[in-house]
Amino acid sequence: MELIKHYFSDLSDTQLNQFEKLNDLYQDWNLKINVVSRKDIDEIYLRHVLHSLGIAKVQKFNPGASILDVGTGGGFPGIPLAILFPETQFHLVDSIGKKIKVVEEVSAGLGLSNVKITNDRVENIDGQYDFIVSRAVAQMETFVRWIKGRIAKKSEHELKNGILYLKGGDLTEELKLYTTATIYDLSDYFEEEFFETKKVVHLPLKYKG
Repeated sequence: MELIKHYFSDLSDTQLNQFEKLNDLYQDWNLKINVVSRKDIDEIYLRHVLHSLGIAKVQKFNPGASILDVGTGGGFPGIPLAILFPETQFHLVDSIGKKIKVVEEVSAGLGLSNVKITNDRVENIDGQYDFIVSRAVAQMETFVRWIKGRIAKKSEHELKNGILYLKGGDLTEELKLYTTATIYDLSDYFEEEFFETKKVVHLPLKYKG
């Protein structure tokens, strides 16, 4: 929790309380439905919460913006981002029902009113979003195919509408088709060793009506 306070020093009391509660909620639900590995659950603030918030270091979301989290798993990056941006709308999607159950319970436990949760494949989701976020659920080429037609037309952020993807390692081969992609090293924002190979990829995508 000290990590979150260190890197995000202007949190409200409500946000601090939500981030504090998040640990107990995940510890409790992970005993019933295992969505986070044993090693990771003990370092949830570093490996999951702060990692998710790396997206916020690259792009702050506007009030009223809509964000789609594809393959949210246990609720990452969507839940930490929803706490950080309470006036932004988040839609968390995963095809695995037991994971969505945990996300629903954690979201309710935190009192998040800006989160919508759907148990389905992203291909079946309607609507357009300013950004689509995810944590390395597929190769970029596959991911782009999945989310085709989901990007909103009007771009109102510093970065153009598109994908914000948390990835690790050497992305040269995977991104060679995407000359407009920008890679942000999370080690530029966070000093912990965990982030040495972690990155955020921004891939702007055009609206297709």
